[in-house]
Amino acid sequence: MTHVRPGAFCPFCERAVALLQQKGADLQEHNAPRGSAAREQAITRSGGRQTVPQIFIGGRHIGGCDDLLVLDRAGRLDALLAG
Repeated sequence: MTHVRPGAFCPFCERAVALLQQKGADLQEHNAPRGSAAREQAITRSGGRQTVPQIFIGGRHIGGCDDLLVLDRAGRLDALLAG
């Protein structure tokens, strides 16, 4: 799983990381400050979304923190993580 953060403190990133760690996910984070190659790659992979975090599970774009929380509340996150 890949998690792209802005390189500085981000409450949405922290919340997403906390949930993924609670689920025992194998997490790979990428700092991606504005203007960096990592940020441009995340924007491209996410279909143009510029907010952070952008979360990918198994190469699939999940979205941001709110999208991750919606998946969890719907009971669909565990299956994606087991994948």
